[in-house]
Amino acid sequence: MRMRIVHLTPFHGFAAEAGAGTLIEIASRIGVPLSTTHVISSTIMGVGVSKKFSAVRWGVAGNIIVAWILTLPGCALMGYGFVKLAHLLVD
Repeated sequence: MRMRIVHLTPFHGFAAEAGAGTLIEIASRIGVPLSTTHVISSTIMGVGVSKKFSAVRWGVAGNIIVAWILTLPGCALMGYGFVKLAHLLVD
């Protein structure tokens, strides 16, 4: 992922992983559900922007962001569909 969004050195990769790990740990301790994939993608983009805004390949990052936006309603619709299917099979 680091090569598709932005080219990172080991130093920048460490910063991204440390930031993601910290955020995931804090969220877990306070009971906030989150996607680890979303978190690491965000930290990689953040580290890339800290180098230079144009260092991030925004076409790839844009596709990831669109996928994030579609994930929640897509999962909700699939959950609804599975519950309805289960009711049809049980009843």
